[in-house]
Amino acid sequence: MFYTKNLLSYVLILPLIGAFSLVIIPASNRNLLRLVALNFSCLTFVLSIVLWIFFNKSIGTFQFVNKFFWIPILNLNFTIGVDGISLFFILLTTLLIPICLLASWDSIQINLKIFLISFLVMEFFLIGVFCILDVLIFYIFFESVLIPMYLMIGIYGSRERKIRAGYFFFLYTLLGSVLMLLSILYIYHQVGSTDYEVLLTFSFSALEQRLMWFSFFASFATKVPMVPVHLWLPEAHVEAPTSGSVILAGVLLKLGTYGFIRFSFPLFPEACFYFTPFVYAMSVVGIIYTSFTAIRQTDFKRIIAYTSVAHMNLVMVGLFSFNVIGLEGAILQSLSHGFVASALFLLIGVVYDRHHTRMVKYYGGLVHVMPIYITIFLFFTMANIGLPGTGSFIGEFLILTGSFKANTTITFFSATGMVIGGCYSLWLFNRIAYGNLKIQYFNEFLDLNKREFLTFLPLILGTFVMGLYPEIFLESIHFSVNMLIESMYF
Repeated sequence: MFYTKNLLSYVLILPLIGAFSLVIIPASNRNLLRLVALNFSCLTFVLSIVLWIFFNKSIGTFQFVNKFFWIPILNLNFTIGVDGISLFFILLTTLLIPICLLASWDSIQINLKIFLISFLVMEFFLIGVFCILDVLIFYIFFESVLIPMYLMIGIYGSRERKIRAGYFFFLYTLLGSVLMLLSILYIYHQVGSTDYEVLLTFSFSALEQRLMWFSFFASFATKVPMVPVHLWLPEAHVEAPTSGSVILAGVLLKLGTYGFIRFSFPLFPEACFYFTPFVYAMSVVGIIYTSFTAIRQTDFKRIIAYTSVAHMNLVMVGLFSFNVIGLEGAILQSLSHGFVASALFLLIGVVYDRHHTRMVKYYGGLVHVMPIYITIFLFFTMANIGLPGTGSFIGEFLILTGSFKANTTITFFSATGMVIGGCYSLWLFNRIAYGNLKIQYFNEFLDLNKREFLTFLPLILGTFVMGLYPEIFLESIHFSVNMLIESMYF
């Protein structure tokens, strides 16, 4: 059982070993760099699948727990473990990284070595965020993710505004986290430890909870992102390379919602109930405002970026329903959004690699010349709307069912986002797929090649499986969510 006990440690450390392996390979050997990075990321994914296989679905406590002494004299330790909530966020991360590397196989021409090292280091930090059971170490990893992502936007962005977008991304997300660090220092001063399981046994006063909840909220809401601290996201998406946008939409937006589930809810339950109307108001404004904003965009990536904001604000409605159905729906919707938004950004990347523009007005009639591409585009457009049979339908249905029990008015306004979502999704698909080919702009069209099709295959399967048989995911999530709800109410 030694191997299974340390399985999570292997999953965490493997991307870092891969990054150090890339350091010693000459930058001129591009094929070897790509193969080593891809093999390490694939091996990490396989190990995370093994982690899921050995995961005990009948208990809600943390499993594969390992504790490493960091600064024993200050009672600061590096503790890792997974429950049913964090397990699938790790799986999502380890799935998307090899897909990103495959998607950027030929498109990155400069500084390939730095690009690949950045991706593997980012995978290490992301897996760490989802498995660390110490609030101070969580904060360190939570903020460290910004560094490789900043390099991704600043170095490999496609336009001149990439430096500005990088600063936007870095400053927006970092400034919100300064308050969170102050609260963590206060927690350490009060409790004498930042260990998560120790903090669960400690009860803060109502005033302490509200002040600390708000400081955590400032950091997590920026990562979600919620209106009005969402402006960095469309800018970062537009300037980032395709693989950067995929990891940004697929995983980085989940850091905020995961932070609420893991820390805000169990540590500050009274404050969570107190601020629920405030969160509901922000979420509903975010859903409706960004959905309407998406309709009037002319850039492919901006449209999908604004739809991501709308979907993640719907997840917030599910989280703050404070019942099992709403919370499970929010987690499933987060995972489904990871599949669907990632696939949509990959679809944008395919035509951008061929024609070097993301303006919708230059495209039209692609159904005549790129049938496989358009078929996949149609599938993920339907998934984005929440068509039955896709994971998004299950997530949205559970969220609206859970929130209906908590607040019917909020459920009504949240559901309008699904209606508007149909408008922008179908209108975008119609403009891309149908009509006449605009041969005055492009005269050469190539459908998906084998490598590109391979990047979409796991996302299609994941979306289908989640839509047709969600119990595979729910049976692992259920007991952990039940324990979370119990810790909040009792």
